[in-house]
Amino acid sequence: MYMKLRDGKSKVLTLSYDDGVVQDIRLIEIMNKHGLKGTFNINTGLYLQEEVERDKLWGYLKLSEAKELYTNSGNEVAVHGLTHQFMDRIRTEEVFHEILEDRKNIEREYGIIARGMAYPYGVYNNELIDCLKRCGIVYARTTKSAEDFEFPNDWLQLHPTCHHKNDKLMDLAKHFVEDQIKYEAQNWMFYLWGHSFEFDIDNNWNVIEEFAQYVGGRDDIWYATNIEIYDYIMAYNNLIVNVEQTRIYNPSVIDVWFVKDGQTYCVGGGKTLIL
Repeated sequence: MYMKLRDGKSKVLTLSYDDGVVQDIRLIEIMNKHGLKGTFNINTGLYLQEEVERDKLWGYLKLSEAKELYTNSGNEVAVHGLTHQFMDRIRTEEVFHEILEDRKNIEREYGIIARGMAYPYGVYNNELIDCLKRCGIVYARTTKSAEDFEFPNDWLQLHPTCHHKNDKLMDLAKHFVEDQIKYEAQNWMFYLWGHSFEFDIDNNWNVIEEFAQYVGGRDDIWYATNIEIYDYIMAYNNLIVNVEQTRIYNPSVIDVWFVKDGQTYCVGGGKTLIL
């Protein structure tokens, strides 16, 4: 008995972009065009003031702009620290303040329960991980490119596949899209991360446009936010199964797919499946 992803698929793709900047507007337009989904990690203490007039498309979003952009967009809003501090260098009480205030603001402003995070500057240590657990954070993305499609063993040390500036980006994308899953037990996750302002700085919006066009709109890929992937895997892990694997109870509200003896099954949320 092995896990399959939503709708019995074996591949999932997600994006993660940081800071809550104006360039996210264009990025989300590209994502929507090609059916991609992802997570935007924002610093709620750094919104541009509402009374400030922009002279160009640059910098942090205003709160009103952020709420219009992210709310009901299909994307996740997650924690990135209230003011983007080096959390391995500040006092423990400041760490709690940075995380909890950012989480509280996100929950109030976007009407959600915020449980995910990306580490500011990619730095973390064991003490910070312990703080995250105590703050109700269930996953946290690093900046270390794994250049593979593995799911994390530790969701509080979630290493992405690669940054969008990685020289291997399209090679990895082609491997992910074109190569077949060899074993029933295999599932692949492509996790792309970055900052959307980098596309302006580097004048290379074509990179994300080419990537999105290539990987998007495929029937064999599940396009998901970070928290959707986490919640799905937790739902599978929490299945209650008898010894003979003939009675499977799903205590979650999420439908879960698995494969057994070469056949794919779905057990609905709150349902018991008898084989």
